[in-house]
Amino acid sequence: MREEYDFSKGERGKFYNPNATMNMPVYLDADVLDYFAAKAKAKGVELNRMVNDLLKRDIALIEEVK
Repeated sequence: MREEYDFSKGERGKFYNPNATMNMPVYLDADVLDYFAAKAKAKGVELNRMVNDLLKRDIALIEEVK
């Protein structure tokens, strides 16, 4: 670190938020993205809502089989 940096007026934890959540990005293959984007647009829903609903249904099916 350079010597000319002056942290004497710095405030520790100024931007810390213990309740902050981090949304991890999920990358879909181009053909999958195109397919679901078209379906979401046709239904008039947001793409992320449609994908989340589909994944939740898949989770429910997996849990039923256990």
